[in-house]
Amino acid sequence: MTHPATPARPAEPKRATAPHKTPHRTLLRTDLRTLSLLGVLAVLVVIGGVTQPDSFLDTDNVQLILTQASVIGVVTVGMTFVIISGGIDLSVGAIVALASVWATTVATQEYGFAGILFTAIVVGVACGLVNGLLIAYGGMVPFIATLAMLASGRGLALQITDGKTQVVTVDGVLSLGERDSYILGIPPLVLVFAAVTVIGWLVLNRTTFGRRSVAVGGNAEAARLAGIDVRRQRLYLYLLSGLCCGIAAFLLIVLAGSGQNTNGNLYELDAIAAAIIGGTLLTGGRGTIVGSVLGVLIFTTITNIFALNNLQSDVQQIAKGAIIVAAVLVQRRDAHSTT
Repeated sequence: MTHPATPARPAEPKRATAPHKTPHRTLLRTDLRTLSLLGVLAVLVVIGGVTQPDSFLDTDNVQLILTQASVIGVVTVGMTFVIISGGIDLSVGAIVALASVWATTVATQEYGFAGILFTAIVVGVACGLVNGLLIAYGGMVPFIATLAMLASGRGLALQITDGKTQVVTVDGVLSLGERDSYILGIPPLVLVFAAVTVIGWLVLNRTTFGRRSVAVGGNAEAARLAGIDVRRQRLYLYLLSGLCCGIAAFLLIVLAGSGQNTNGNLYELDAIAAAIIGGTLLTGGRGTIVGSVLGVLIFTTITNIFALNNLQSDVQQIAKGAIIVAAVLVQRRDAHSTT
């Protein structure tokens, strides 16, 4: 007895799959963004050279731009890590102020160079620890936690100084700001900024810590399911931000030769703005150290050009605001093009 042949089942149509997003496309976008930032910086250099040919391109002025960029640049490196992870730190300016005044009290200066440096870093890390614990383990929203630290830090800095300027008398600290300490014509503060930038780039792009930071910012729940301790990672990131603030406070002490409760004013806005125009997404999951550093240099160069041309600061702020808006619009276009 023979069974009738079973009719062959028609082949199922192949499911349409979304095109695979290769890392090459992401790298290409990053390279284009970096080139565009370099282009903006080049245009600013041309404008400065044309409007003030004798002053802007002078070696002393270039050294001044790089030195002024160093302090906020170190803060921006830490801020970039925090924003990449999906967080925010509004307290960086207050932490810089608190660390600078605590490190320049009479009692601290009795311990010399090491005492000032150690105190500045410890205060910065301690503030970062408080922020990290409140956010990672206390469940507080980063905006609220760091806003509270901003208010507390400014208040404590004012209490320590009683509104007075604390002049530094330690020769080892003051000498770092003098021309005799320059190495091959490069100020020590710029070398510290360069070292922090290189270390930040290596940590973000070549370590597990960097990959985890990006993963937490991209999708915290997916990162948790992948085995990443999200809370601990966030704690480490705010510790890193506090460390950068402590280093920046020491650089500011060297630059100003004093500690004041007004130090670091609006640093949080400048650092966030520099990171944004550098390509770091406010929603987290993407960012570059190189882009953030270029953002710092662009803003510092704009400030220098306006100062040399005796232009009012309100126009400068408007120009910065326009650059920030343009950067955010470019980010939105990139985000839509990848969906």
